Amino acid sequence: MIEHIILIKLSEETTTEQKQELIRRTLELKNSIPGIVDIQQGINFSERNKGYEIGMTVRFKDRESLENYGPHPAHQDIVSYLKEIGMEDRIVVDFEI
Repeated sequence: MIEHIILIKLSEETTTEQKQELIRRTLELKNSIPGIVDIQQGINFSERNKGYEIGMTVRFKDRESLENYGPHPAHQDIVSYLKEIGMEDRIVVDFEI
């Protein structure tokens, strides 16, 4: 299995409603992208966040599933929405579990 971790830094202008909409849309990916075993996402409440407000983990059954995830149209819709609401940066970590 593969663990895919993403930390997202958004613009100060991004609203709470936009953040919640991002989470809602992201959690739906489990129903549309093959190979996702589990997906979790939420708003970071840590004071040590260095500006990264959204955390996400996606567990894939294998590396092939992770590779298919990136270009999948449902994932690309999320990427477009992130650009629309003001994503400034992201950190991605992938590892086998």
